[in-house]
Amino acid sequence: MAEGDEEKSLLYKLKPLTDRLPAVTKPEGHVHFRTKMMWLILVLVIYFAMTNIMIYGLDTEGGVDLFAQYRAILAGAQFSLMHLGIGPIVTGSIIMQLFTGAKIIKLNLKKEEDKAVYQGTQKLMVIIMIVVEAAPQVYGFMEPSTKFIGNMEGFLTGHGQGLARSLIVIQLVVGSYLVFLMDEVVSKWGIGSGISLFIAAGVAQQIFTGSINWHPADNTLPIDVQNNPPAGTIPKTIYLFHHMSAPQLSGGGYERIFLAQPNPMVALIGTVVIFLFVAYTESSRIELPLAHGTARGARGRYPIKLIYASNIPVILMAALLANVSMFSMLFWSHPSFQNVPILGHNWMLGYYAEGETRAGGGLAYYLSSVNGVSDWLLPMLSSRYLGATGLDKDRLQIGIHVLAYVGIMIFGSVLFAKFWIETTNMGPEAVAKQIESSGMQIPGFRRDPRVLKRVLERYIPVVTVISGATVGGLAAGADLIGTVGNCSGTGVLLAVGIMIQLYDAIGREQMMEMHPVLRGFFGGE
Repeated sequence: MAEGDEEKSLLYKLKPLTDRLPAVTKPEGHVHFRTKMMWLILVLVIYFAMTNIMIYGLDTEGGVDLFAQYRAILAGAQFSLMHLGIGPIVTGSIIMQLFTGAKIIKLNLKKEEDKAVYQGTQKLMVIIMIVVEAAPQVYGFMEPSTKFIGNMEGFLTGHGQGLARSLIVIQLVVGSYLVFLMDEVVSKWGIGSGISLFIAAGVAQQIFTGSINWHPADNTLPIDVQNNPPAGTIPKTIYLFHHMSAPQLSGGGYERIFLAQPNPMVALIGTVVIFLFVAYTESSRIELPLAHGTARGARGRYPIKLIYASNIPVILMAALLANVSMFSMLFWSHPSFQNVPILGHNWMLGYYAEGETRAGGGLAYYLSSVNGVSDWLLPMLSSRYLGATGLDKDRLQIGIHVLAYVGIMIFGSVLFAKFWIETTNMGPEAVAKQIESSGMQIPGFRRDPRVLKRVLERYIPVVTVISGATVGGLAAGADLIGTVGNCSGTGVLLAVGIMIQLYDAIGREQMMEMHPVLRGFFGGE
């Protein structure tokens, strides 16, 4: 008994607390396909509503968005209830996966009891990360409006500013936890993942507006051929072709259409190329032949996709890099963090120009995302574009930045792919049991989970590494090409993959609805 107690994780002591956290009840039995679609659509509508509800009492003019570079990937909206987006959820997941992979957390996720403790602890970690990400931003870079502070002075004289900031933090915490609950609703009552759904919705919105937005780039000024054309790629191209003469087009007009911000034509072309390439990659797979153990002639195939770990590793990497960017900026410019030993105001960690949210140098610069060809290729080819970047960097430093970013995306995605497979019952042993429980077997092999496991071990670990490297390389490559709507290449990669996976998931749900016997094979109830 004592030995069993030693093996039991210390996280069991948190169970009384985690069991009392607000949660979405798991459905009892099968949920009808139409019900799942209803919840999916409802959650999506609520998400878009939250992106348009601005934080009450915030001075949006004086605030700084620390997640500006990663806004599309984190599925958030600047200064709204969705300001933090899925960042805290994904960061909490990263911490739990790293602790589990390093055996710091001693839980056997194959046991239902340990799995429940893991999920409850992860929920607590998400709440902690919401506060960790919300408080520093509000107390350092998001200013309450003067009127809001004055109103709070009426409640607590002398502490109006502190009370105003506290209420803004509370709004962010409530909004972020609602996102977490909506993710649970989609996972338990809907189809797919809520996190993935929010990313795809946000990216699709940005691509749509970036492509056809006919308003000028600067809404405070009238539309103008030279300095203020339409912001959307298609209206901008049509407008410039219509209002510029042939000499003007030859003297720089084509360059403005194809290369100049905002939303150059090369970004639209890049978006289409990424879309088609990801669609092709998602369809690549290895198919293991299966035969039913008792029903003669009943055959099938078990597909092991090239993107086996889906797009989750890239989401985790994007969230990790977003947190590196946020904390490096806090340590450089926030008064409360500047005095921290070693990290505080250390240029090697990252330094920032006044009012900038992108690092000008240091580790944070080399780990920051690359935003299209105008950010790296054109500056390396032309001195004119090199000066236009606004950064005091030579071609060698830009090249190192590109290599460092691509390298960390590939390596990190491989690492997270392996962790993800281990924690989501997608490993060889879990898949072998799933195939065996459905009554299927691989022709020529005994119907034994151990035999199936050995066969699957030839494929799944290798495909997992290839999957992580592929999605990491695709994400980094997509960022190098650039996209419309400032949604980043990684955002487009994720959105395309998510939509394809959602389409497949809807197809499986319809198949299970028509053939209930297939539910067990697909993991349904």
